[in-house]
Amino acid sequence: MTAAAIPAHLHPGYVTSARPMRVVTVRRLTEDITHFRFAPFDDAPQSLSPYQPGSHLIVTAGEHRNAYSLVDDGMFPNTYGISVLRRGAGGGSGWLHDNLSEDAVVEVEGPRSMFAPVLGQRGALLVAGGIGITPVLSHARALARERRRADIVYSYRPGCGAHLDDLRALAQQPNITLHEVSGADATAELLAERFRAQALGTHAYACGPASLLETYTELAKQAGWPTARVHLERFAAPEQDPGDPFTVTLSSTGDRIDVPAGVSLLQRLLDHGVEVPNLCRQGVCGECRIPVRDGIIEHRDLVLSEEEKALGDAMLCCVSRGQNIEVDL
Repeated sequence: MTAAAIPAHLHPGYVTSARPMRVVTVRRLTEDITHFRFAPFDDAPQSLSPYQPGSHLIVTAGEHRNAYSLVDDGMFPNTYGISVLRRGAGGGSGWLHDNLSEDAVVEVEGPRSMFAPVLGQRGALLVAGGIGITPVLSHARALARERRRADIVYSYRPGCGAHLDDLRALAQQPNITLHEVSGADATAELLAERFRAQALGTHAYACGPASLLETYTELAKQAGWPTARVHLERFAAPEQDPGDPFTVTLSSTGDRIDVPAGVSLLQRLLDHGVEVPNLCRQGVCGECRIPVRDGIIEHRDLVLSEEEKALGDAMLCCVSRGQNIEVDL
């Protein structure tokens, strides 16, 4: 008998597949950032799955499926909250801003975890830039709930800081400190100082634009931090070159699929009727990870660890390429 066949495992609080949810809050945080909060469609009490800090929700926004970080601590939620930056016309974020009002119904998936805290950490240095505050706030709230130490650095342009009231309220609690900063030079100076000030056993987490993350990783290296204690989540990947053409064999059928330069393996698999879950198509979400049986992989993603890449048994087919690849699909 499988777990799914046991009625106790069918509690709606464990459902993370696509399902409708109702909008219960729409609140403007800044000129371009709006907070949305979702509740169960049927108003059933205590029917939402808990989640790890740093998790995200996938929201169907018109023709788009976008991942948005959840902002709460994840413990016993009765609503899910996301805060969304309008990134321009024609995208999912614009659709949410233009179409969602209270009592509207949207389809969501998750929560899913790609940016979880490390168990056993003695405390955390939390770094955010702009809308990157959303997963950082989730981490901070969880640490505050557990009465553990969090040192928060929030870099934002004047007038563009989100959740400032929430952060400043957290900073009133013991063991939680908040540093607000604007400008690249001032941010780098503050980060360098905060890296030096952390106690042994601290882990660092950052989310924000590429420029901030590059500064963050370089300063961590200069301060002597081991890479195992330096974590980050990216909005998007840098541009990639087209790469060389290669061929992939499907182990289940023996079919061979040619992948031209400038075309992803993900797209070629979908063209051949092979269903592969996918979301960002940039190598930053991990949704399209597939098992690999053989071949030389050219890893281009920003999700797999160096240890996982060295194993050579998985790849993110939206960006990674290779030679003589055999995939276990």
